[in-house]
Amino acid sequence: MDTSTKYLGLQLKSPIIAGSCGLTANIDNLVKLEEAGAGAVILKSVFEEQIIYDIKRNTTVMAPTDNYGVSYEYIAQHVADDSMAKYFSLIREAKKRLTIPVIGSINCYSYENWLTYATKFVEAGCDALELNMAILAYEPSTSADDIERTFNNIINTLRKAVSIPISIKVSPYFTDMAKSMQQLSWMGIQGMTMFNKSMQIDIDTDTMTLKNAPKLSNPDEIYNTMRWVVILSKIIRCDISASTGVYTADDVVKMLLAGAGTVQVVSCLYKNGLEYMRTLNDGLREWMAAKGYENINQFRGKMAVRPSEKASIWMRTQFMKYFAEIE
Repeated sequence: MDTSTKYLGLQLKSPIIAGSCGLTANIDNLVKLEEAGAGAVILKSVFEEQIIYDIKRNTTVMAPTDNYGVSYEYIAQHVADDSMAKYFSLIREAKKRLTIPVIGSINCYSYENWLTYATKFVEAGCDALELNMAILAYEPSTSADDIERTFNNIINTLRKAVSIPISIKVSPYFTDMAKSMQQLSWMGIQGMTMFNKSMQIDIDTDTMTLKNAPKLSNPDEIYNTMRWVVILSKIIRCDISASTGVYTADDVVKMLLAGAGTVQVVSCLYKNGLEYMRTLNDGLREWMAAKGYENINQFRGKMAVRPSEKASIWMRTQFMKYFAEIE
């Protein structure tokens, strides 16, 4: 039973990838994930905010230029480099000990650091780079055009600057999702991860303060991702990696049938342990054997909306059939 596939131009032994999270932040876990059958690993994201926090913590001043003068930039750069050193050491160690692709992940908010960090990832030896682009219009002054320009500028800059494949990880919050994702895929990226799980908030009614909501996804979240993979997989020009709400081997099969090139898992590994990666792969092979499929390409995208079909009509038909009880 051949479960091998290609993603971002890289050869994978399985379409099931360990997504970016705390579990992919140390070498022991990465080795265990490969042994359990992961097709690739995406390292825990480097967040620009964490680097800034380390700089502030180590300089221990609120107005650094008043205390350090022109030397502050040198000190800040030294702290930033030191903060990143452990991460790049992990990349180099992973490349020595793993045979599966090692994909780096970055999440920035300032334009300059996207380029700075991406270049360092290439130097450290990553096989590919996932840009965790959680860029949302939180402020009324930010328009859809502003968001589009930001995406375009970052992607164009990094495509010219780095030699490794680039994938973007996007949120599900686009007004014109189909059009936006199709246009982004035309920019020369090799992959697109659907979707970024934004940090959710909750309110503590006793202290009347904001707090973080539960971090792990739940199984019901798979359906929104599946909807867009079904709609987009045949009309965009890059690979799709499906993420969020994937808990079982059956979920993996569904995403592949929808047209995903790979499937990323995180929450199910937190809940069931790293060895659960083996369970997912075994379940995928069992389903393929039961259906008579010898390789993934024989069924990938079998349920996707065809380019000649209108997704809106297909979705409307399903609504009428299942909710309005129209046969």
